[in-house]
Amino acid sequence: MLIISRLPSLATGLTLLGTLAASAQSAAPASLTVQVNKPGAAVNKNMYGLFFEDINFAADGGLYPELVKNKSFEINPGLIGWKALGGGFNLDAYAVRNEQGISQNNTHYLRLTTRSGGTGEAGIENEGFRGMGVKAGEGYNLSFYARRGPGGIAGLTAVLVGEKGEVLAQAPVTGFSDSWQKYTAVLKPTSTHNKAHLKLVVNGQGTVDLDVVSLFPQDTWNKRPNGLRTDLVQLLKDMKPGFLRFPGGCIVEGRTLSERYQWKETIGDVASRTPLINRWNMEFKHRSTPDYYQSFGLGFFEYFQLSEDIGAEPLPILNVGMACQFNSGELAPMGSASTKGGPNAPAATTGDPSLDIFIQDALDLIEFANGPASSAWGAKRVAMGHPAPFNLKMIGIGNEQWGPQYLERYEPFAKAVKARYPKIDIVSSAGPSPDGDLFDKASQRLGELKAEYVDEHYYALPQWFREHADRYDKYARTGPKIFAGEYAAQSVAIGSPENRNTWDCAISEAAFMTGLERNADVVGMASYAPLFANVDAWQWTPDMIWFDNLNSYGSPSYYVQKLYALNKGTRVLPVTMPAGAKNGADNLFASAVADEPTGEVVVKLVNYSGSPRPVSISLAGAKGLAKTGRAQTMASTDLQTQNSLAEPKKLAPQESTFAVKGSTLTYTLAPNSFTVLRVAGKK
Repeated sequence: MLIISRLPSLATGLTLLGTLAASAQSAAPASLTVQVNKPGAAVNKNMYGLFFEDINFAADGGLYPELVKNKSFEINPGLIGWKALGGGFNLDAYAVRNEQGISQNNTHYLRLTTRSGGTGEAGIENEGFRGMGVKAGEGYNLSFYARRGPGGIAGLTAVLVGEKGEVLAQAPVTGFSDSWQKYTAVLKPTSTHNKAHLKLVVNGQGTVDLDVVSLFPQDTWNKRPNGLRTDLVQLLKDMKPGFLRFPGGCIVEGRTLSERYQWKETIGDVASRTPLINRWNMEFKHRSTPDYYQSFGLGFFEYFQLSEDIGAEPLPILNVGMACQFNSGELAPMGSASTKGGPNAPAATTGDPSLDIFIQDALDLIEFANGPASSAWGAKRVAMGHPAPFNLKMIGIGNEQWGPQYLERYEPFAKAVKARYPKIDIVSSAGPSPDGDLFDKASQRLGELKAEYVDEHYYALPQWFREHADRYDKYARTGPKIFAGEYAAQSVAIGSPENRNTWDCAISEAAFMTGLERNADVVGMASYAPLFANVDAWQWTPDMIWFDNLNSYGSPSYYVQKLYALNKGTRVLPVTMPAGAKNGADNLFASAVADEPTGEVVVKLVNYSGSPRPVSISLAGAKGLAKTGRAQTMASTDLQTQNSLAEPKKLAPQESTFAVKGSTLTYTLAPNSFTVLRVAGKK
């Protein structure tokens, strides 16, 4: 199958097709053999999964669809995201206070005092996350707490406004009293806007306190009150991912230990979850975002729930007692590794916690996920509405740490987890680089410790991925399994703001992944990173899925990952390249698997060449093959092709059929293409 993008005319297209066909006919087919009768290693059923990190506004402002930024005024400074209407000229005062707040975990609130004799609107406005995306006719649940002070303020009017100040929806809310009470209303905008704002206009003169102001879409995944954004979850579910790794990434570590991610602070009542500065908010000078905080409305319970919703195994990553080594590198002191369980076990909060605290957090997390209602942390899960266990099977100890400091903490950590939960698989870290002295020493030591999975990361130019498709051919067939936990081709340089999600990057990743699949006896899991990026608020690029406040699209890399995930098969089939050449020779890459439940042979082929390439594939030992096979192809003559909000599927898989004669199939690979061929045989 040949795909030509954006041809200027039918005549031009036919001419080009004719030229390519003639070129293909003039070249002798490259002969490959797939040993259908000699199946190799089993492919992990969870081989291809997802890596989630709250970078690029992936959670707040993305997957978690709360529209109000800093809804509880707990972010320091407390008015981030808010401004007084009309510059505050009709207010005597507006300030964040903390006397007699709603709860111990939510002490701050906003006090407004209107000006006597003022004209015009008095109140406050929230900008959302680079605006608020709202859809015409959809319902948005408004809720807030209010307490009336001196004067006669009995209520307010909530108003959704568009970018030009036009009123999209409004609702009066009345009945304020002198004690904290929760108030609700529903706003239904009359038109769709990507960057709406919310205004709260005070009615009357006097003082009023406001807190926990929320505007939440009714249309969430599975219609949950604290649910997730539907289009983004659908893109994930469509991949049929084997696992979901969360919550990161470097935010697991924090810039300091006091800023680390603490899962216990992210469960329970959403209104009582204390926000925390995001480690990525000021990491890059080119993308400084001082307003980037984590509200934890999307917390560990919601991550587990999401994993369940999309059919993925949950893989939580926990801090090993080390802050990010690219920042402070702060270390928790080694402790006694004593692990006393229960709800009164010491909480990992701030200060100078010992390693014991971090270990206890891991043990308590496993109990939260899997424990019965009679257990302390299992009871908390049940209280949140999930009586059944989440069936957690694996955890990660540390994110991307390296050096002896990591290894000396990992060992007692892993020992304590295994002593309590011997069936839990542990993912360990080999550091941020795919080679070098620190990588080699970590890999050796983790092998000696009989680690189950070693997490390897690689960000590099597209050429690196094509040149290293044989990386795992060289690994010992015994020892820890490899988790290719973070990888993505960088079109310019690692961390460059000029990186783009080009077809050159994606096709190079596809070539590299033939090596992951071919070595399924070594590689057990793999995930592209990062997952999400807001087009108006990103810190890192490239990314797999892009979105604004209303729309989303998958990059070419998304569709490459999806093709692998949907065609992973169950067992590796050996492939002999033309004339016994090395995989990748002459820029031809291949791997094959058997899909035993369907009885199909699946062949993946990458043609990194500007010319069409005919191939002849012998399916050795195959019997009773169907006469027609199915092809899924991604191809573009322009390696710089990208998808966008305007053209979300400019480059996406196209389906076709092809003829099969006996046990041999012939097929012409399009220029610069990734092709998946499926042929049915006897089950």
